[in-house]
Amino acid sequence: MFYKDKLLSPAQLKRLSDHKYSCSSISLVDPLLQPWWNWLVSKTPLWIAPNLITILGLIVNIITTLILVWYSPDAKAEAPRWACFVCALGLFVYQSLDAIDGKQARRTGTSNPLGELFDHGCDSISTVFVALSACIAVQLGYYPTWMFFQCFCAMTLFYCAHWQTYVSGTLRFGKIDVTEAQISIIVIHLMSAIFGPSVWMMKLPWLDVELKLVPIYIAVLVAALLAQSKVAIIITGGVGKNGSTVAGTSVLSPVIPFSLVIVPAFIIYRKSVEHVYENHPALYILAFGMAAAKVTNRLVVAHMTKNELEYLDSALIGPAMLFLNQYFNFFLPEYIVLWLCLVWVSLDLLRYSAQVCLEICDHLKIKLFRIPYSKAPPSASTMSFSTPAGEKNASLLLSSVPRMSSREQPMLYASSHQHLPISNDDEENRVPLLDAEHS
Repeated sequence: MFYKDKLLSPAQLKRLSDHKYSCSSISLVDPLLQPWWNWLVSKTPLWIAPNLITILGLIVNIITTLILVWYSPDAKAEAPRWACFVCALGLFVYQSLDAIDGKQARRTGTSNPLGELFDHGCDSISTVFVALSACIAVQLGYYPTWMFFQCFCAMTLFYCAHWQTYVSGTLRFGKIDVTEAQISIIVIHLMSAIFGPSVWMMKLPWLDVELKLVPIYIAVLVAALLAQSKVAIIITGGVGKNGSTVAGTSVLSPVIPFSLVIVPAFIIYRKSVEHVYENHPALYILAFGMAAAKVTNRLVVAHMTKNELEYLDSALIGPAMLFLNQYFNFFLPEYIVLWLCLVWVSLDLLRYSAQVCLEICDHLKIKLFRIPYSKAPPSASTMSFSTPAGEKNASLLLSSVPRMSSREQPMLYASSHQHLPISNDDEENRVPLLDAEHS
């Protein structure tokens, strides 16, 4: 159960190859940022792989958040202002790179199902770090219950977004969604950088609450609206037979794997004699956040391969260590067990992600971080990389055309009348076959 030589069966890989990305968005901020994203991708070298852009953004986001964690592991100590500014910059870089990876895939003609999976996998990890950084920036460790709610609410909403995708087959972004949340957190970091994190300790006289609780209350309201919209889609019924999911399973089945992460996290937090969460909130959230990311990744894989989602997962061994150590009063300090949990879950997530990506690369005959590159690419006037409505947080999946060496085989071009192999010497009226839409 805990180790398989092959995580994806041939049937799953076949269905993955046939998967088409479906997305809709009515975001308020995305249209405003499109000119910046289009300019940025136009300056990106054509030899850079889309997945490389995605992972670089995630690395920047993780490093800048860990700087905050280093200075304030309990989310109570005041982090340096420069660390808050660096975290704001890191989140902006991550957001920008996350937005252009799909554009780069279209631009280079390398769109494939792995791009969508890799993008969502990185987002599931980033969600944990972004939520944690926001809590540290406002010193939310003084309100541990609110901090717990804030971080696990972010993980839950991200899971629910892909849960409704598993049910309906379409990833939906609302008017206030991912981009708007990221911009809000960037503003929080900038306020901490300009005025110092202590500004959030200031009390508002007309409300008699600390300033830090105002964005929390707003986040609760937005989260409730987002949850309501996603739950409405889920309970309405799926696109499968008799209202089932894309895999033909119950629309409620995905609640079980995620509950096996969230419920133990809450129980251990409330029952800990050593107050392991209150004393080490950052470590605690990272440990359970990586477990939540693993479960979310498996849900994305289940959706893209139209496969049943398994309930049990090897990542749950980490939370189980904490639970059993607490239940049977073992001699190991909970702080040590928490570190063991984080190490186990992180390695398990890394192993799973790497194995799935390599299996897909082998099936599609592609490289994860490398793409075919010609030193004489088509001119910018013939390349289209603008984003269709709805595409921002995932790669656009179009039918890709295998690249051929111009020195070895004739190039394939499309005309308004027919699609035939034409000699390299025929230079007149030829238009590069960019994607499935043009063909």
